[in-house]
Amino acid sequence: MNFRARTRTEPIGLQLAPMIDVILFLLTFFLLTWNVARYETELDVRVPTAKQGQEPKRLPGEIVLNVAKDGRVILNRRAVDHAELLEILKRIVAQFPNQAVILRADEEVSYRHVIAVLDTCRAADIWNVAFATAPAEKTP
Repeated sequence: MNFRARTRTEPIGLQLAPMIDVILFLLTFFLLTWNVARYETELDVRVPTAKQGQEPKRLPGEIVLNVAKDGRVILNRRAVDHAELLEILKRIVAQFPNQAVILRADEEVSYRHVIAVLDTCRAADIWNVAFATAPAEKTP
């Protein structure tokens, strides 16, 4: 004989409130990280300021080249040498002839490193190069 009392188990329902909380949290996280990551900027590269500079309209598919203080060229969060950069740029130009490149050089980088990157861009037949600057600090 079975003397245990049978407990009625209710079916577990779908709990919407915790699911909505998790979805909103993920949405907020992805929106905040997307906003920071979309410019492909290196945090340790400080570009010089320009008083007359304007915020450009961002074009889809722009290539952002970061040149660090020591002359390293960083593309898509990876350091590349000039031969590798030339090969990558040539493959891109073969598919997109009017490719835009934004050059973010550190304010303390040697001028020869910037010229070397410009020379690599020209060798890959890229003529649409823009220099990134930071907005001038506003004094009260």
